[in-house]
Amino acid sequence: QVQLVESGGGLVQAGGSLRLSCAASGGTFLNYAMGWFRQAPGKEREFVGAVGRRSDITFYEDSVKGRFTISRDNAKSTVYLQMNNLKPEDTAVYYCAAGRTGPWSIPRSGHEYDSWGQGTQVTVSS
Repeated sequence: QVQLVESGGGLVQAGGSLRLSCAASGGTFLNYAMGWFRQAPGKEREFVGAVGRRSDITFYEDSVKGRFTISRDNAKSTVYLQMNNLKPEDTAVYYCAAGRTGPWSIPRSGHEYDSWGQGTQVTVSS
């Protein structure tokens, strides 16, 4: 299994931007689809979006579509979550996850992912 380390969280005003990074090690990065999840206080973890093993295959939940962009740099074994036009309801701990899948798959459920990062806090003030 790969090990994942997120970075880039912080405090930002509504309308601002943040970019989260998730660095993978200990596995073959190309074998994994990479997903982002978030969990707000008192709420269940929710899927945000993912990029498949092919960098041109992505999926986003409706709540972030058009504002968030997921990309991967296979040379650096890193996946990114660019978050623009942030809203207070985006406040959560963000987790990246890695799931071994076929080349065309986008896992959307947490149980389809094998490895998880420790999470990074994103706080959006109004």
